[in-house]
Amino acid sequence: MAVINANRFNFAEVVKKYLLTYNQECVGAMTSAVTQTARETAKMLRETSPVNPKGKKSGAYAKGWTYQLDKGRLTQGAVVYGKAPTYRLAHLLEHGHALRQGGRANPHEHIKQANQYAQDRAVDLVIEKMEAL
Repeated sequence: MAVINANRFNFAEVVKKYLLTYNQECVGAMTSAVTQTARETAKMLRETSPVNPKGKKSGAYAKGWTYQLDKGRLTQGAVVYGKAPTYRLAHLLEHGHALRQGGRANPHEHIKQANQYAQDRAVDLVIEKMEAL
């Protein structure tokens, strides 16, 4: 049986140092995973966004997708959103809308798919990066 004499060195300080280092590595891994997921989701929305059916392919709606990191003291997050002036179209395109001549436009569910992808991808990336530590 081995006996460790904690008086020879400050055991609590050594453990604290390693835990703080691990904590910083974990926060870095989570920040990296969230940033990568947000970047991939914005790219996915740019690629899957519908184009104007009248043949006008300016691409302003699709080009407007971007992300912003939301860094709190204890949280890491990101918001993927459509920039002005085309952000107003997102709800209409996602859920359909009434047409001037009557009837309804068909919905293009591109945001729902990207949201589901982002949720799954973020969890997978965090697990992958934490296991690599």
